[in-house]
Amino acid sequence: MPDLLLADIGSTFTKVCRVDAENSRLIATASSPTTVSTDVMDGLERACRGVGADLEGSDHMRLLACSSAAGGLRIAAVGLVPSLTAKAAEMAALGAGAKVVGVFPFLLTHDDMSRLERLAPDLILLSGGTDGGDTEHIVANARTLAGAFTHIPLVVAGNRAAHDRLSTILRAWHGPVRMTANVMPELGRLDLEPARTCIRELFLERIVVAKGMGRVRMRADLLLPTPDSVMRSLSALRAAWATTSGAVTVATAPEEAVPPTAARALKSATTPAEGDCLLVVDVGGATTDVYSYGWGRPASPDIVYRGLPEPLEKRTVEADLGVRYTLASLVEQMDSEAVARDGGLTTAQLEQWVSTVTGDTARLPASPVEQAADTVLAQAACHLAVTRHCGNLEEVWTPQGRVLIQQGKDLTEAAVVAGTGGPAAHDTPPGAVPRAAVRRPGDAGLLPRNPRIVIDRGYILWALGLLVAADLPGCATALAANHLVHA
Repeated sequence: MPDLLLADIGSTFTKVCRVDAENSRLIATASSPTTVSTDVMDGLERACRGVGADLEGSDHMRLLACSSAAGGLRIAAVGLVPSLTAKAAEMAALGAGAKVVGVFPFLLTHDDMSRLERLAPDLILLSGGTDGGDTEHIVANARTLAGAFTHIPLVVAGNRAAHDRLSTILRAWHGPVRMTANVMPELGRLDLEPARTCIRELFLERIVVAKGMGRVRMRADLLLPTPDSVMRSLSALRAAWATTSGAVTVATAPEEAVPPTAARALKSATTPAEGDCLLVVDVGGATTDVYSYGWGRPASPDIVYRGLPEPLEKRTVEADLGVRYTLASLVEQMDSEAVARDGGLTTAQLEQWVSTVTGDTARLPASPVEQAADTVLAQAACHLAVTRHCGNLEEVWTPQGRVLIQQGKDLTEAAVVAGTGGPAAHDTPPGAVPRAAVRRPGDAGLLPRNPRIVIDRGYILWALGLLVAADLPGCATALAANHLVHA
């Protein structure tokens, strides 16, 4: 079997991994600046040459790619009730690897339409109503959208009782329209995967071409949004943990020896036990992304769950918690004195570093003090983002006595927390950034209590997700076991 080329085409850099899939071996990695202004294929070809491969060569290695270039996949979600169908639509979009640029509940107003025009999303996800319930709101919103945005790809994932009327209204829609299953067919029940599938298909068919990636689409056997690929990697991470009895750093055998064990581990991963969860945290310059795999249901029958049920695979994006471009927002939300103290710094030293990187976002730490400041800022972003991602437990007194109310996921028993991205790969001491996801005394959120801490030093989680998507879970599991570092 020829080697595989795995590529991540980011907004700034294009990264390539060359993998011997037959023996589950990572041969080489390389990167090159992404050439968005000309043709992204140019930067991809340079990165491939860095691993000794020629995309146009006679060997024709199989190429699997993911991308977040040119803003990634930007979606606007339109729903009905903010905490129900609008929230479900947002979950579906995030789970498909999208960047949700706006959520619009209730009936679309003139101001909403003006905002939509300014946001210029790549795709609109329209939902509203449970099956057999209210049809008027989704029909009215479809009419409003049809008067202005008929060129944008549209996914309809709302009340199926409205499909006939919606089909009539949307006949004049010039862009592609996909009608699929309701994201919330019944009150309190989610069905997100059909909408996610439609979003991924439209990303491949239309959006990548519009972003100047037509040549990559023609050359690649697989192309996904990068966050979607990272989400898929969680099954490989969980299988590696299960295969090696939790010791994620233990080397595994070549792939031909892996599949039976990995297959059993991956099978169990599709229906995880309660509390058997994993987290991945990616602290970046502009956002902090958190991924979780596991149900996170109440740990006790005495706890009452309230609110929208959580999906097995969940992704949240905190656009105000970055360590460069949105650092001012992060600083506003953290206790600077406590953060500085955690890093053994004075408040003045921390403020000096904040001022430095605010003025020069490309600046990297050049001294132990700067490294400590950079790390504690990433820790603050990690802790805040995971707190938002996790659920919480509230004590309520009723005439019948005390009742515990849970909202969101209970991730207190999460088995593994993995850190990926630049701050996690270069933090000091190793594992400091993902360790900030662990629950602290006084935390109200249901954060992990005693997880294993894993670091994606080589930044390969996206590559593992591509292997899983290409039906090579054994190879992904082996690479996870061999290349993720247990801190």
